[in-house]
Amino acid sequence: MRVAIWGASSGLGAAMVDYFYQQNIEVIAIAREPSKNPKLNNKKITTISCDAIDKDQVQTAVLALPENTLNISTMGSFGADIPVDYIGHRYLIDALEKSTSQHLLLVTSLGCGESWKYLSERAKMGFGGAVREKTLAEAWLQSSALRYTILRPGGLKDGAATYKGELSQYIEVHGAIHRTEVARLSHELLLNSNNYGKIYQCVDPTVTPY
Repeated sequence: MRVAIWGASSGLGAAMVDYFYQQNIEVIAIAREPSKNPKLNNKKITTISCDAIDKDQVQTAVLALPENTLNISTMGSFGADIPVDYIGHRYLIDALEKSTSQHLLLVTSLGCGESWKYLSERAKMGFGGAVREKTLAEAWLQSSALRYTILRPGGLKDGAATYKGELSQYIEVHGAIHRTEVARLSHELLLNSNNYGKIYQCVDPTVTPY
């Protein structure tokens, strides 16, 4: 298995890199500024610099991937002048469709798609714009030719994998989860082709939201 992680310089993407590296899986780390994550250089992980709101850079990055690379995207840009959540993923999905790497695990968030109605008014006011952008990315992916899986985690917190994270579908859920646990569940989803074309959400009942 070879995994390219988009958004690898910080947050969930950095946790993904750490997790898959520890599983002895070949990792390619892609970010606008990979140097922001010094662990990438320390671990001698292959990196690609790519600003995802630049279509040409995305196409170049995808062309640099070895054949049949699995892709995980954790890209997000809450509060940015030009958010990557939709347009960056649109460029990525379009480029992957023309490549030999046809599988994308897209990590978005609770509240996307049909789960929008479960978001509190406070959440909609606080980060609803980002959720709507991510929902557009999900729709673009669902209408693509890629083999895809979508994962919507709850509130993200630092911490080790707990092995208590719960995947679910079609129900209302709220809560938090460690970033490393999201990485572990992502690995689980990648290992089973039955997960293609499906949307999951995940929270960890053992992790307090605040």
